[in-house]
Amino acid sequence: MAEEGARAVAVPYTDLAPELLHAVVESYVLREGTDYGEREFSLAEKVAHVIGLLARGEAQIVFDPETESVSIVGAREHLPSQPTA
Repeated sequence: MAEEGARAVAVPYTDLAPELLHAVVESYVLREGTDYGEREFSLAEKVAHVIGLLARGEAQIVFDPETESVSIVGAREHLPSQPTA
């Protein structure tokens, strides 16, 4: 059970094993149904695109302990500030 009042935290993509990173990104792409414009892109192309965004720092992986879910957000989206001890 998640701690009450827990906040979402950024997870560096480099901390994930390659297979796990691919699974997280693939799940996100399938869930979000991202629109890439007129041209159709394969799942592999979409996954590679999102991994590129992560590598360039334009997106980040976020874990929400309340819902125990993982998502990917734009790097400009702000996470709630973390409490300090």
